[in-house]
Amino acid sequence: MSDQPYDPRLITPSVYGHRRPVRGEVVALLHITFEERGLKLIQSRSRAMVEKEIHELMITDEAAAGPGGGADRVSAIAFFEVERGGLAVVGDDALLDGVRFGCVAGYDMTHMPNHMNVLVRSESLERPPIRVGSNIVFSRPR
Repeated sequence: MSDQPYDPRLITPSVYGHRRPVRGEVVALLHITFEERGLKLIQSRSRAMVEKEIHELMITDEAAAGPGGGADRVSAIAFFEVERGGLAVVGDDALLDGVRFGCVAGYDMTHMPNHMNVLVRSESLERPPIRVGSNIVFSRPR
């Protein structure tokens, strides 16, 4: 019997219809980059994000990072609090203060139940402009 409730190959981006964006606010900044992080991304393409939860925001420049895979080159850049819950899906645009800085690559559950790591694929490991109080949004690609 599989660890998955269904064949993950059946869940493609077309499964997810219209949905409201997930909105949050940065509550703490992080300043660490890993070359061999060994992040293990879960197979699921989506995660519910509940109001008042706090999660870690990470970026990678690894093009292959995705569900069921992993990432080594990772920068941990912030913790954010979910202000308006919803469903985040791999491939969603990730915006900080209204500026797109990448797309959702996947989720790592290493620190659960404390927090989830949300990995965003970006062009580089360079931190985007970010501050405590920055608004973060995960939304369907435009």
